[in-house]
Amino acid sequence: MTKTSTAHRALPTASAGQTWATLRTEAGTMPGLTAAALAVAVAASAIGLVAPWVLGDMIDNLLGGTTLGHLFRAVTVVAVAAVLGAALTAWATVLVARVSATVLARLRERALDRALHLPVTSLDRVGTGDLLSRVGDDAAVVNTVVSTTGPTLVSTLITVVLTGVGMFAVDWRLGLAGLAAAPLYAWALRWYLPRSGPYYAKERVAAAQRSEAIVGALRGGTTVRAYRLETEHVGQIADRSHTAMGLSVGVFTMFTRFVSRINRAEFVGLSAVLVVGYLLVRADAVTVGATTAAALYFHRLFNPLALLLSEADALQRAGASLARLVGVARLPASAAAGDPAPLTDTSMEIIDVTHWYDDGPPVLLDISLRIPAGRRVALVGASGAGKTTLAAIAGAMIAPATGSVRIGGVDPSTLEGSFVRRHVGIVTQQVHVFSGPLVEDLRLARPEATEEQVTAALDAVGALGWVRELPDGLYTVVGEGAHQLTDAQAQHLALARLVLADPPVAILDEATAEAGSAGARDLDAAATAATAGRTTLIVAHRLTQAATADRIVVLDQGKIVETGSHAELVSAEGMYGRLWRSWSGTRAGVRDRPRQAADRSGRPGTGAGVVPGTGAVDPRTGSGLAVPDR
Repeated sequence: MTKTSTAHRALPTASAGQTWATLRTEAGTMPGLTAAALAVAVAASAIGLVAPWVLGDMIDNLLGGTTLGHLFRAVTVVAVAAVLGAALTAWATVLVARVSATVLARLRERALDRALHLPVTSLDRVGTGDLLSRVGDDAAVVNTVVSTTGPTLVSTLITVVLTGVGMFAVDWRLGLAGLAAAPLYAWALRWYLPRSGPYYAKERVAAAQRSEAIVGALRGGTTVRAYRLETEHVGQIADRSHTAMGLSVGVFTMFTRFVSRINRAEFVGLSAVLVVGYLLVRADAVTVGATTAAALYFHRLFNPLALLLSEADALQRAGASLARLVGVARLPASAAAGDPAPLTDTSMEIIDVTHWYDDGPPVLLDISLRIPAGRRVALVGASGAGKTTLAAIAGAMIAPATGSVRIGGVDPSTLEGSFVRRHVGIVTQQVHVFSGPLVEDLRLARPEATEEQVTAALDAVGALGWVRELPDGLYTVVGEGAHQLTDAQAQHLALARLVLADPPVAILDEATAEAGSAGARDLDAAATAATAGRTTLIVAHRLTQAATADRIVVLDQGKIVETGSHAELVSAEGMYGRLWRSWSGTRAGVRDRPRQAADRSGRPGTGAGVVPGTGAVDPRTGSGLAVPDR
């Protein structure tokens, strides 16, 4: 798509308030499960208070004299409490994990749904790396915390609160002594959190930029090698990786200093409890057993508090990732506005359309075009003329800045997305083969299609022959890690999906551009068959595609400069006539008819002969119309 800037814009990131609000809303959809998880976690933590209390009481009894039976009962209570506490803790862990995993799964599904419904131009501006890092890396970070740390943290937080209550229950003065550590814990957090939060946010952004550099280099590998840009791209990846590594090392260094502050707080708190306990015992204000119980309670806080504070590292990381995931999940859902009756008029009308991206210059200016029902119109023009943008607007993929589109007199932007997809089929240059049996790949266009209907669609576009030659025919597993299809075969499948979907309106945006010379004729014939009887708008990659259309529209710098049939435009000797003569090798004034170009070897076909860096027409192949608008 045309872009007004090469800089990528990140998707939105939710604020802390928005993130918590989203989590509360999702957890609130499971009130029973959420309440049960909290109740069991509280019970498990409360059971943990039994052992220190019983041990303190045992010490007092030993000092005052006790029986063997009393000691046996005390040991039995501690053992039963330990077993029951372990069982409740395990149950609480399962329940909390179930709540957390369900919430995360819903967020991931919603984020993926919003991402899939983003306008094409928004995806273009965002960049693949940012989107992949959110639904991939960020979701993985949150999932790790949810599945491993999250349940433990919930139980630990409850344990800290109940243990603090237990210390005050033993003696309020011993409880206050334990609180001497609180300022040091708070100081450690106050020092760490404001410094680490921005670091983690920057680290996630750096990871997204690194992903963008890697994905961009891999997807554009052919171009990178053609222009000998390997060193530049490797250097860019190395720079962004170094930036991400530097941020990670900085965060780890900061975390190490944070842990030392936690240890200092533990030392001060336990020392305060022991000193105050000694003084109170000396004054006969409390018993040795009570002081022992209080010391054990405070010691019991070591691991939970250390875990809470040390896991602030994981929580900060997960919080930054969760905010990025929620930011996508909170994007507005696609509007739904009923499902009207099927269109009886399939003509298309583009009315006074002008479009620009962000604050850039207009890429389309006052475009008006009408395509009668069942007719084929081809868009022709040099790279950057606005062809792809106009096709996207016609297919309701993006909304025009001004002007409107009508299909059968109806504005598609007012209709529900699934209704538009049933009536407008779009095939672009970028075709994806989904992993799985080939027949299921085709059924994406029509899930209820029978094998006979799938076979008929393949036959209609001339793909049935090579499909039958696959190892398992229609049931051959294709896609990543399985049988690899060629670019031409992938585009054949896309055209077969169009036939299966059977929309009355079709838009082909350079849908056969990846075929190269060898498969050009077959794919052009397949495209013609797939669009037979449909109202069709074609972004022409080759002039032979345009020559067979009912009408040709020539765009130049966002404006319609010529329109007419192939014969009319060739005779007019305007821009299209010059392009045709350059492509076909004929002289001005010489009668000509559409024919297939020859590639460099002299075989019928078409080449991809764009003069690098210019978008100009290569007279040997007639390309230069093929470069997508950018």
